Amino acid sequence: MPDLDPADMRLLRALERDARLSFASLGEAAGMSKTPTWKRVQAMEKAGVIAGYRAVIDAAGIGLSTSAFVHVSIAFDRHEAFEQAVQDEPAVLACHATVGDFDYLLQVVTAGVPELDDLLRNRLRRLPGVHRFTTTLAMRDVKPRAYLTDAAG
Repeated sequence: MPDLDPADMRLLRALERDARLSFASLGEAAGMSKTPTWKRVQAMEKAGVIAGYRAVIDAAGIGLSTSAFVHVSIAFDRHEAFEQAVQDEPAVLACHATVGDFDYLLQVVTAGVPELDDLLRNRLRRLPGVHRFTTTLAMRDVKPRAYLTDAAG
Protein backbone atom coordinates (compact mmCIF):
# COMPACT_ATOMS: atom_id res chain seq x y z
CA MET A 1 0.00 0.00 0.00
CA PRO A 2 1.44 3.38 -0.93
CA ASP A 3 2.06 5.99 1.72
CA LEU A 4 -0.79 8.48 1.47
CA ASP A 5 -0.18 11.96 2.78
CA PRO A 6 -2.89 14.40 3.93
CA ALA A 7 -3.15 15.92 0.43
CA ASP A 8 -3.81 12.47 -1.06
CA MET A 9 -6.51 11.86 1.54
CA ARG A 10 -8.13 15.24 0.74
CA LEU A 11 -8.18 14.27 -2.94
CA LEU A 12 -9.67 10.87 -2.16
CA ARG A 13 -12.27 12.40 0.16
CA ALA A 14 -13.34 14.87 -2.54
CA LEU A 15 -13.41 12.19 -5.26
CA GLU A 16 -15.39 9.80 -3.11
CA ARG A 17 -18.08 12.42 -2.66
CA ASP A 18 -18.11 13.61 -6.29
CA ALA A 19 -16.01 11.73 -8.86
CA ARG A 20 -17.16 14.11 -11.59
CA LEU A 21 -15.12 17.02 -10.27
CA SER A 22 -12.73 18.55 -12.78
CA PHE A 23 -9.05 18.37 -11.87
CA ALA A 24 -9.14 22.12 -11.26
CA SER A 25 -12.05 21.79 -8.81
CA LEU A 26 -10.56 18.70 -7.25
CA GLY A 27 -7.24 20.49 -6.74
CA GLU A 28 -9.05 23.45 -5.23
CA ALA A 29 -10.79 21.12 -2.76
CA ALA A 30 -7.41 19.62 -1.82
CA GLY A 31 -5.50 22.91 -1.76
CA MET A 32 -3.28 22.34 -4.80
CA SER A 33 -3.11 23.24 -8.48
CA LYS A 34 -4.45 21.21 -11.40
CA THR A 35 -1.24 19.49 -12.61
CA PRO A 36 -0.10 18.09 -9.23
CA THR A 37 -3.69 17.00 -8.63
CA TRP A 38 -3.77 15.12 -11.92
CA LYS A 39 -0.40 13.47 -11.19
CA ARG A 40 -1.46 12.34 -7.71
CA VAL A 41 -4.77 10.94 -8.97
CA GLN A 42 -2.96 9.09 -11.78
CA ALA A 43 -0.48 7.64 -9.26
CA MET A 44 -3.30 6.50 -6.94
CA GLU A 45 -5.12 4.89 -9.90
CA LYS A 46 -1.94 3.08 -10.95
CA ALA A 47 -1.33 1.89 -7.38
CA GLY A 48 -4.89 0.57 -7.14
CA VAL A 49 -5.93 2.95 -4.35
CA ILE A 50 -8.56 4.34 -6.73
CA ALA A 51 -10.19 1.20 -8.08
CA GLY A 52 -12.70 2.87 -10.41
CA TYR A 53 -15.47 5.39 -10.79
CA ARG A 54 -19.23 4.86 -10.86
CA ALA A 55 -22.58 6.53 -10.53
CA VAL A 56 -24.63 5.90 -7.38
CA ILE A 57 -28.04 4.59 -8.51
CA ASP A 58 -31.15 4.69 -6.32
CA ALA A 59 -32.40 1.08 -6.23
CA ALA A 60 -36.06 2.03 -5.81
CA GLY A 61 -35.68 4.48 -8.68
CA ILE A 62 -35.05 1.56 -11.03
CA GLY A 63 -37.69 -0.73 -9.54
CA LEU A 64 -35.61 -2.61 -6.97
CA SER A 65 -37.47 -1.99 -3.73
CA THR A 66 -36.64 -5.13 -1.72
CA SER A 67 -33.27 -5.56 -0.05
CA ALA A 68 -32.20 -8.54 2.01
CA PHE A 69 -29.17 -10.15 3.60
CA VAL A 70 -28.62 -13.88 3.21
CA HIS A 71 -26.31 -15.91 5.46
CA VAL A 72 -25.17 -18.99 3.55
CA SER A 73 -23.55 -22.22 4.77
CA ILE A 74 -21.56 -24.12 2.15
CA ALA A 75 -20.36 -27.71 1.94
CA PHE A 76 -16.72 -27.79 3.02
CA ASP A 77 -15.28 -28.66 -0.40
CA ARG A 78 -17.45 -26.31 -2.50
CA HIS A 79 -16.28 -22.83 -1.52
CA GLU A 80 -14.40 -22.13 -4.74
CA ALA A 81 -17.31 -23.29 -6.93
CA PHE A 82 -19.77 -21.23 -4.87
CA GLU A 83 -17.62 -18.11 -5.11
CA GLN A 84 -17.34 -18.48 -8.87
CA ALA A 85 -21.08 -19.09 -9.31
CA VAL A 86 -22.20 -16.20 -7.11
CA GLN A 87 -20.29 -13.83 -9.42
CA ASP A 88 -22.86 -14.55 -12.14
CA GLU A 89 -25.95 -13.79 -10.03
CA PRO A 90 -26.96 -10.18 -10.81
CA ALA A 91 -29.27 -9.84 -7.79
CA VAL A 92 -26.29 -10.35 -5.45
CA LEU A 93 -24.81 -6.91 -4.85
CA ALA A 94 -22.10 -8.10 -2.46
CA CYS A 95 -20.76 -11.40 -1.17
CA HIS A 96 -18.52 -11.54 1.90
CA ALA A 97 -16.71 -14.62 3.23
CA THR A 98 -17.33 -14.68 6.99
CA VAL A 99 -16.26 -16.45 10.16
CA GLY A 100 -18.93 -17.72 12.52
CA ASP A 101 -22.15 -19.68 12.11
CA PHE A 102 -22.27 -19.11 8.33
CA ASP A 103 -19.68 -19.06 5.57
CA TYR A 104 -20.94 -16.10 3.50
CA LEU A 105 -23.06 -13.01 3.84
CA LEU A 106 -24.83 -11.90 0.67
CA GLN A 107 -26.51 -8.56 0.09
CA VAL A 108 -29.28 -9.02 -2.47
CA VAL A 109 -31.82 -6.74 -4.10
CA THR A 110 -35.02 -7.57 -5.99
CA ALA A 111 -38.14 -5.84 -7.28
CA GLY A 112 -40.29 -7.22 -4.47
CA VAL A 113 -40.92 -10.09 -2.07
CA PRO A 114 -42.17 -12.52 -4.76
CA GLU A 115 -38.95 -11.91 -6.72
CA LEU A 116 -36.91 -12.41 -3.55
CA ASP A 117 -38.73 -15.71 -2.97
CA ASP A 118 -37.90 -16.77 -6.53
CA LEU A 119 -34.26 -15.76 -6.08
CA LEU A 120 -33.95 -17.79 -2.87
CA ARG A 121 -35.90 -20.88 -3.95
CA ASN A 122 -34.87 -21.19 -7.56
CA ARG A 123 -31.44 -19.63 -7.87
CA LEU A 124 -29.48 -19.20 -4.63
CA ARG A 125 -30.32 -22.60 -3.19
CA ARG A 126 -29.04 -24.18 -6.41
CA LEU A 127 -25.62 -22.54 -6.27
CA PRO A 128 -22.80 -25.07 -5.79
CA GLY A 129 -22.44 -26.41 -2.26
CA VAL A 130 -25.28 -24.48 -0.62
CA HIS A 131 -26.14 -26.41 2.52
CA ARG A 132 -28.53 -23.92 4.14
CA PHE A 133 -29.26 -20.23 4.32
CA THR A 134 -31.07 -17.73 6.48
CA THR A 135 -32.54 -14.52 5.10
CA THR A 136 -33.09 -11.19 6.82
CA LEU A 137 -35.33 -8.72 5.01
CA ALA A 138 -34.25 -5.09 5.26
CA MET A 139 -37.21 -2.88 6.24
CA ARG A 140 -35.56 0.46 5.43
CA ASP A 141 -32.11 1.92 4.94
CA VAL A 142 -30.82 3.78 7.96
CA LYS A 143 -27.29 4.28 6.63
CA PRO A 144 -27.13 2.85 3.13
CA ARG A 145 -23.70 4.20 2.24
CA ALA A 146 -20.67 5.53 4.00
CA TYR A 147 -17.38 6.97 2.86
CA LEU A 148 -14.23 4.91 3.25
CA THR A 149 -12.20 8.08 3.65
CA ASP A 150 -14.22 8.93 6.75
CA ALA A 151 -13.53 5.51 8.23
CA ALA A 152 -9.81 5.88 7.44
CA GLY A 153 -9.67 8.99 9.58
